[in-house]
Amino acid sequence: MKTIGLIGGMSWDSSLEYYRIINEHVKERAGGLHSAECILYSVDFEKVEKLQHAGKWRQLAELMTSIALKLQETGADGIVICSNTMHKVAEEVQESLKIPLIHIVDATAFEIKRKGLKKVALLGTRFTMEDGFYRRRLKEKHGIDAIIPGETDREKKSTESSTASFARG
Repeated sequence: MKTIGLIGGMSWDSSLEYYRIINEHVKERAGGLHSAECILYSVDFEKVEKLQHAGKWRQLAELMTSIALKLQETGADGIVICSNTMHKVAEEVQESLKIPLIHIVDATAFEIKRKGLKKVALLGTRFTMEDGFYRRRLKEKHGIDAIIPGETDREKKSTESSTASFARG
């Protein structure tokens, strides 16, 4: 079994999902009481989020690269960034590594193709939807078109979600 290096904390609940799904797949494939061999490096999302909103992607790339190198030195055989948005710097991170970085867009494209789709809707953070890195990689590497909701639709959905949350709370 290979050791997976996880860069998490963006947010911690997202990292929890990655950990859960990875272990479910290991158990499904290996059976018994098997679980994934992994090393988790969890960042303080507050710092990351501030850098994102300040547009300091170079600093974020350096941060992710330094963490990935630590995981590589610790014995990881591959790296996973537990965040769609932080894949904006994934190619820069991969350049510094001797081990593979498993890119979320490639994993997503695999599932999209498996389902026979050629066009999908992309929902995510503003950075993931608008900055183009996700859609561009889907199109250029995998021939998949991704559409995002227009500003009006996002605002309408956001308002409906807030109202629904308030009504339940």
